[in-house]
Amino acid sequence: MEGTTLEDLTRQECYRLLRESAGKIGRVGVSFEALPAILPVNYAMIDDTIVFRTGQGTKLHAAICNAVVAFEVDDSDTSSGWSVLVVGHTVEVTEPEEIAAALAVIPDGWVPGEHEHVVRITFSRIGGRRIHRHE
Repeated sequence: MEGTTLEDLTRQECYRLLRESAGKIGRVGVSFEALPAILPVNYAMIDDTIVFRTGQGTKLHAAICNAVVAFEVDDSDTSSGWSVLVVGHTVEVTEPEEIAAALAVIPDGWVPGEHEHVVRITFSRIGGRRIHRHE
C-alpha cells in the first residue's frame, strides 16, 4: 500500500538538522523593495544562531536594518525528506573576534566575489517537517 507520512519535527531535532547541514546551502528570505526575495547562502551555526557571510547588497542591507527574515534548509531523496524553517532577526556582526570566529567556520561562498561581512540570524521561531513515502 502506498502512502505518505508527514511528521512535525521537535525543536531539538530542528537544531540538530541545522547543525548537521551547516556548511551546505540554506536560503534566506528577505523583503527587498517591498517584494519577497529568496537568496542562497553558505551558513554555519554558532551557539544557537545562524551565521553567514555576504558582500554588499540585499542580505547585508537586511542585516543593517535588523530585518525579520526567514531561513530554510532541507534535504530529500526519492523516499523521504525534511525541511527546517527559522524566522528571526538579522544583525551584522561587527566585533573583530566574533567576525574571525564566524569566518573560521563558514565555508567560502559558492558565488565568486568579496564576502567580507558576517550576518547573524537570531531565532524568533523554528519548526520543521519530515516526509516519508511508503509503498
